[in-house]
Amino acid sequence: MSVVTTIDAETGVTAREVNPRKRKIAPYLLIAPAIVMLVVAMGYPLGWQIYTSVHHYGLAQQFGKAAEFVGVDNFTTLFSSSTTWMVVIRSLVFCLVNAGLTLLIGLGAALLMKAVHKAVRLTIQIAMLLAWATPVTAAVTIWIWLFDWHHGVINWVLSHFWPSMVHFNWLGTPLGFYSVATLIVVWMSVPFVAFSIYAGLTQVPDEVMEAAQIDGATAWQRLTKITLPLIRPVLMIVALLQLIWDLRVFTQTRMLQDYQDPLNVDLLGTYIYRMGIGQSDFSMASAFSIFVLLLTIAVSWFYVRELIKEDN
Repeated sequence: MSVVTTIDAETGVTAREVNPRKRKIAPYLLIAPAIVMLVVAMGYPLGWQIYTSVHHYGLAQQFGKAAEFVGVDNFTTLFSSSTTWMVVIRSLVFCLVNAGLTLLIGLGAALLMKAVHKAVRLTIQIAMLLAWATPVTAAVTIWIWLFDWHHGVINWVLSHFWPSMVHFNWLGTPLGFYSVATLIVVWMSVPFVAFSIYAGLTQVPDEVMEAAQIDGATAWQRLTKITLPLIRPVLMIVALLQLIWDLRVFTQTRMLQDYQDPLNVDLLGTYIYRMGIGQSDFSMASAFSIFVLLLTIAVSWFYVRELIKEDN
């Protein structure tokens, strides 16, 4: 039986208790529909990617020609190229730099919101919310206008201090390209991080902070010894999400490339796009997509392991 009836000896009230076995199954039954939908939605695309990656699949196959099975030849060809490894290293560095800057600036913004007056905090929150809500294409277009080397506002302002910046082409060199891309990615990512960390800061007991201040702890000591350890689970989750998003960034860099594409600036997403859509080599693009999936899991595994430890 799934329900057990008991009678309280003192009050005579009848109580019904759910069988422990059924109680353990109930959570899995509740999340089962979501898991089924996730498997259906992601299973077919992933299966097709795997199929394509082990076949020769190009433009002819798009029009009905049978795909030739090639096994792991696509992977062998892909990873015997030095260009592939340069893209991987470049993407990892770009991801780590962007994620680190986003976390630092987001943490600073969250601490600022916690410290300032309510009216100032509300102003900051509205400004960040507007930045976060701006569509990616619109945001990148605005930044391209700002950094335009002919009529951009950025060059106009900088030229008052450094005359050589009058017609400086930010997107003409890889370093300038990545600088602009980093600025855009970080600008669009900071609001989410700041809001998440601020929500965690609101849960830090004021009594603990006041007691530490009375005991003589400095602001830096209170931050590093009390605040950050208490919000560590939030920081870990935000860091994990940011690493995944920054590793797969595509729209920002692709739109910058459409405006001006200097040599050797491809990241993981644009490299896959260039092979698949640009060169119609869908088998190589699929093989690299599988690798990116495995790389994402490998990069995020450390954080997942730490989250599991926190949960335990």
